[in-house]
Amino acid sequence: MSEPARLSSIPAGVALGPVTLVADGCARNFVIQTKAGRFHGFVVRRGEHVHGYVDRCPHAGLPLAQHLDEYLTQDARFIACSWHGALFDPTSGVCVGGPCVGLRLTPWPVAIIDREIRTIEKEDLPCT
Repeated sequence: MSEPARLSSIPAGVALGPVTLVADGCARNFVIQTKAGRFHGFVVRRGEHVHGYVDRCPHAGLPLAQHLDEYLTQDARFIACSWHGALFDPTSGVCVGGPCVGLRLTPWPVAIIDREIRTIEKEDLPCT
C-alpha cells in the first residue's frame, strides 16, 4: 500500500479548534487527513492573531520541528528549523537567519473567527 500524498494546502473553512488550543506566544502542529492525502502545518499565535505555515523548511524540505509543537525559539521571538538553525519571522514567514536568508515559509491561510481557528482563503490573508 502506498504512502498517502503530502498536501501543501487544504480548503478554506476547516475548523481547527478553539483559539485557546494554541496558547498566546506559542505554536501548535496540525496534521489533517483528507481523501486526497495528509496536510502538515502549524499555527503561531500572537494575541488575537494567528499565523499558519506549511510544516516544511524552504532550505531542506524537512518538517521544522524535531519534537511535537517545538517550532519557536526559547524566547518565542522566531520560528526555528531544528535541523539547520534557520530562523523565521513568525508574522511573515521570512527567513531572517541561517542557511536560507530571504526565503520564506509557505503560508497556510488561517484566522480566528468567532474565537475559533479556521482555515481561510489565501486572498483573505492580511498583507505582510
